[in-house]
Amino acid sequence: MSCNYAEGLSAYENKGILGVPENFDSEEVVNQKCKQLANLIKDSKHVVFHTGAGLSTSAGIPDFRGPKGVWTLEEKGEKPTFNTSFDEAKPTKSHMALKALVEHGYVQYIVSQNIDGLHLKSGLDRKYLAELHGNIFIEQCQKCRRQFIRKTAVETVGQKLLGRSCRSVDVSQNRSCRGGVLQDNVLDWEHDLPERDLDMAFMNSTLADVNITLGTTLQIIPSGNLPLKNLKHGGKLVICNLQPTKHDKKAHINISSYIDTILEKVCKRLGIEIPEYSEDRDPTKLTNISEWTLPQEYVKQLDKKFKEHQKTLANNSNKQLITKKLIKKRKRSESTEFK
Repeated sequence: MSCNYAEGLSAYENKGILGVPENFDSEEVVNQKCKQLANLIKDSKHVVFHTGAGLSTSAGIPDFRGPKGVWTLEEKGEKPTFNTSFDEAKPTKSHMALKALVEHGYVQYIVSQNIDGLHLKSGLDRKYLAELHGNIFIEQCQKCRRQFIRKTAVETVGQKLLGRSCRSVDVSQNRSCRGGVLQDNVLDWEHDLPERDLDMAFMNSTLADVNITLGTTLQIIPSGNLPLKNLKHGGKLVICNLQPTKHDKKAHINISSYIDTILEKVCKRLGIEIPEYSEDRDPTKLTNISEWTLPQEYVKQLDKKFKEHQKTLANNSNKQLITKKLIKKRKRSESTEFK
């Protein structure tokens, strides 16, 4: 249960602004903005989506800061009136739309704050996904740090030991870490974000022509600041959320509508059919144990591209600086001649 996940976290007072009223754009405005967003995606070379709890509400999983969010109700001494177990929850139309956008080459990366495992269940390839706060369907070896997919959600949070040995020998007979113990993969407040996932999220967000946020108020740091990383290089920010965020004024487009509605309209304009969820492509339903470790080679490949990009930006900046100095020098020279 998502409220059980919240209850399992350590006490933490600074949970952000809670219960802000939701706003809804008119259908006409939503259609106009979705057309604009679809064109922006089509014209971009590097698109990154940032997903928050609002992506999963239509799967029956409550958000945290919405009018009926877990923490909003907690402040009133209440609990959510609707809920579903993580085991029963299925990927939404939005999760499946994102998978399709990735597979058709329109989206290069997804950064998720969600621990519900619905991106995993959708069949999205690990190399396109950063999970900054963990995944309740993943167990990780405390020693070798390899990750393995579970059939059911873990019952603990906060990277607690599960009392079982590393599963590396089950995946590859010649790659056992010998002595490793499994722990849950879900972060608590005091934990550092996973290094590889954070590196991939940071570099992709910086490289992006456009960062698009879905269902997040962008209050948790550093996750909430990642979509802004491309702005100083001329990139664009798009915010899709029913509640206002502190970064709304920085956005190229703000859309206040249900995420399922937005992505359905965007996919239709891009000519992409959204697939139905299938248990056959859900790794949590597989008989064999599957690995979910993000390979270091992906990080190295992107790091090379990232450094080349930074070098190009630096060269362009130096050229612009030299040009400005030459223009100033010429203006001073012309002023002196006239005197």
